[in-house]
Amino acid sequence: MSVVETLSVEDIKARNKELVEEVLRVYPEKTAKRRAKHLNVHEEGKADCGVKSNIKSIPGVMTIRGCAYAGSKGVVWGPIKDMIHISHGPVGCGQYSWAARRNYYIGITGIDTFGTMQFTSDFQENDIVFGGDKKLAKVIDEIQALFPLNRGISVQSECPIGLIGDDIEAISKTKSKEYEGKTIVPVRCEGFRGVSQSLGHHIANDAVRDWVFDKIGDKLLAFEPSAYDVAIIGDYNIAGDAWSSRILLEEMGLRVIAQWSGDGTLAELEATPRAKLNVLHCYRSMNYISRHMEEKYGTPWVEYNFFGPTKIAESLRKIASYFDDKIKEGAEKVIAKYQPLVDAVIAKYKPRLQGKTVMLYVGGLRPRHVIGAYEDLGMDVVGTGYEFGHNDDYQRTAQHYVKDATLIYDDVTGYEFEKFVEKVQPDLVGSGIKEKYIFQKMGVPFRQMHSWDYSGPYHGYDGFAIFARDMDMAINSPVWNLTKAPWPPKPQPLQLAAE
Repeated sequence: MSVVETLSVEDIKARNKELVEEVLRVYPEKTAKRRAKHLNVHEEGKADCGVKSNIKSIPGVMTIRGCAYAGSKGVVWGPIKDMIHISHGPVGCGQYSWAARRNYYIGITGIDTFGTMQFTSDFQENDIVFGGDKKLAKVIDEIQALFPLNRGISVQSECPIGLIGDDIEAISKTKSKEYEGKTIVPVRCEGFRGVSQSLGHHIANDAVRDWVFDKIGDKLLAFEPSAYDVAIIGDYNIAGDAWSSRILLEEMGLRVIAQWSGDGTLAELEATPRAKLNVLHCYRSMNYISRHMEEKYGTPWVEYNFFGPTKIAESLRKIASYFDDKIKEGAEKVIAKYQPLVDAVIAKYKPRLQGKTVMLYVGGLRPRHVIGAYEDLGMDVVGTGYEFGHNDDYQRTAQHYVKDATLIYDDVTGYEFEKFVEKVQPDLVGSGIKEKYIFQKMGVPFRQMHSWDYSGPYHGYDGFAIFARDMDMAINSPVWNLTKAPWPPKPQPLQLAAE
C-alpha cells in the first residue's frame, strides 16, 4: 500500500489565484483591470462565480465569441428544417454559417427540408449604395418558384442591412400577403447588435413571438391536445441529441408535440403554446420565449439536463413532478430500465478515467451541464467558462455544478486560455473548433464540445455511452506518447511506501 501526497483545496485555490495574477501581468494596466473582472477562482458557499459577463470584448484582444447573426441564424432559426432562411447581405456570413453545426433532421433536402442549403441575397457594391429591398423581394419570388413546398421564410439580416436601413419588415409583410398568408419572418439580427451571439438568441426569440405566435390565428383549430403534451425547447439536435431526449420523454408516457429548433418545423413552433409543459434544454438561448409563453399562455417551463445518468435521473423526476402518478411511475421505470446500461458503461470506463482532470470553455449551457457526466466517470472539472454567458449562467454554475477552487473564466482570450492550460495541465480540454488544433499541437487531448467532434449524440443514456467512449478515446490514445507539450511535464504525486 502507498500513500499519495496531493495538493489540498487551499493549495489549489492559492495556485489558481496566482495564475490569474500572472496572466493579467502581461496586459497594459487598463486592459488588465478590465480583464480581471472576468477571471476568478470559485470559493465554495458563494452564490456566484465572482466574474462579470455579457460585456463587450476588448478590441484587439483575441476572443472566441460570435455575433448576433450567428446567434439567430446559426442557432435558433437555422435548424428549423421546413423553412428557408435567407442570409440577407454579402455572401460571407451565410457561407461561414452554412452547415456549421451538425443539426440532424429527417426529410428530403431541397424538397421539404432546407437546413443544409444556403440562401443569400449576395450583396454587391450597388446594393450597398442603392439598397437591397428590391433584391430581397426578388429572392423571395425565386424561392417560391424553385422550392414551392417550403412552409415559410426567415430573413436573417447581416450588418450592412442595419447600416443602410433596408426595410425588411415591409418586404416581409408585402410578400406574405402576395403568397396568401405565408409566414415570412424578418429578423433584425445584424452582427453588430449586442456584445455576442447571445443578443441574437434574444432577437430570434422575439421574432418567434411577434411573427409566429402572434399570427397563429385559426391554424390550430384541428390540433387535439392531450394531458401529457410537452415541447422540447432549446435542443438543436446535434448528432441526434433531441431524438435521444425525445425517446426518454415518450418512454415515460409524455407526448412530444414539438422540438425546436433541431429537426423542428414551423407547425411545431405554432403548436408549442398548446403544450402542458415546456422542457428547456439550452437556457441561454431559449429562456426568453419560454418566459413569454408562461406569461401569455400560462405554459410552465422547466430546465432539464440529459448529460450523464445522475443528471438524467434528476431531470426525469423533475419533469414528472409536473404530471400525475402515471408519469412519475413512468419516469422511475425509465431510470430502472437503463440502469444496467449505466452500470456497464461506468464499469468499463471509470477505471480508465478516474481522477482525470478537464478544463472546459464552450458556449450555451455546456460549461455547466456536462460537468455531471464527467463526474459520473470519476473525472474532475478544474476549470470552466462561457463564451457568452450572463450572470445567471454563472450563478447556476456556482450553486449547482462546480467545486471549491475551480478556475472560472468568462470570454477568455486565446492567450489566457493557453496559459491556464499550460499551468494547470489538465488531462483533457473540451472547447470549440477554433481551439481544437491549438491544444492538440500542444500535446493536450481535446474534444470539440460544440458539435461533439463528429461523434454523438451525447444526450440521454445511449448518448452517455458514446460520451464515455469518446473521452476515453481522447485521453488514453497512444498518440500522446508520440508528442511533447511545450512545457515541463506535470510533476507526479509523491509516492510514500507504507510498511
